Amino acid sequence: MSLIGKLLVNRRAGEQTLAWHRSNLAAAATFDITSPHFDHETTLPVRHVVKRLGGQNLSPALAWALPPAETAQLLLVVEDPDVPLRSPLVHAAALLDPAVTELPCNALDSSALDAGVQILRSSQGRGYQGPAPIKGHGPHRYAFQLFALAEPISTVAGKPVASAKPKAVLEAGQALARARIDGFYDRP
Repeated sequence: MSLIGKLLVNRRAGEQTLAWHRSNLAAAATFDITSPHFDHETTLPVRHVVKRLGGQNLSPALAWALPPAETAQLLLVVEDPDVPLRSPLVHAAALLDPAVTELPCNALDSSALDAGVQILRSSQGRGYQGPAPIKGHGPHRYAFQLFALAEPISTVAGKPVASAKPKAVLEAGQALARARIDGFYDRP
């Protein structure tokens, strides 16, 4: 076990800090989201982990049921609430056209140009950043959260949404409904 991981094993941002629990995104209505690569609350396959840990850093494929008819835009956020920080680490964020009902594997890559998908900044750059927990820290949860927004987000604090920090984007939307699937990864 890594010394740093052992020292920080009980320090985590916590489930309550996820976007899922923000008052503006905590909609009562829910819809389903699935992945052919993992089931809810199971281990993420290694290919979705960062390359330096032996993975391929590929975002998993996702599919979801149609959100409410009045949805103006979808916001997808992937967060790790088990990091030893005050806030979860954002591993990916994207705005999606409400007609989009699935993302293929690696669609959240920073160079992806899929129609109806706008890749936003994450905590560590732009696009999907796979799991890379501290060795010895224990299993980390990766929450893939999808929010059906009442209004589209095009600017945040007067700046284009593409250049906004993840926290500012999360504060900008108002959810009508939400969906979530969680995967785990524990660095051996």
